[in-house]
Amino acid sequence: QVQLVESGGGLVQPGGSLRLSCAASGFTFSTYAMNWYRQAPGKERELVAHISTTGGTIDYGDSVKGRFTISRDNAKNTVSLQMNSLKPEDTAVYYCKARRWRLGEGVSEYWGQGTQVTVSS
Repeated sequence: QVQLVESGGGLVQPGGSLRLSCAASGFTFSTYAMNWYRQAPGKERELVAHISTTGGTIDYGDSVKGRFTISRDNAKNTVSLQMNSLKPEDTAVYYCKARRWRLGEGVSEYWGQGTQVTVSS
């Protein structure tokens, strides 16, 4: 059974930090690129950060560059998102997503259930 379970969300003051984690099971984690998305009320889901299977390629959304850091541990089947200098506009539900494309198989994608991050004083 495939599972992606996010944790680490919560309420934090502007300028504060949070570290989100996503624990994967039920699939070969090391063969999947991992992504963090977020969705604020009334807005479309947006890509926050991407990391390739080995961590050799990392990309960030423009709104979080220089503040957020994505990392992965293939031995522990986890991906993390360190969020610093948080702003009220970072308030959203944060989701992790696993994605793989293979010739003959096409795209495989799995989503977590999300974790709420609220930035407010």
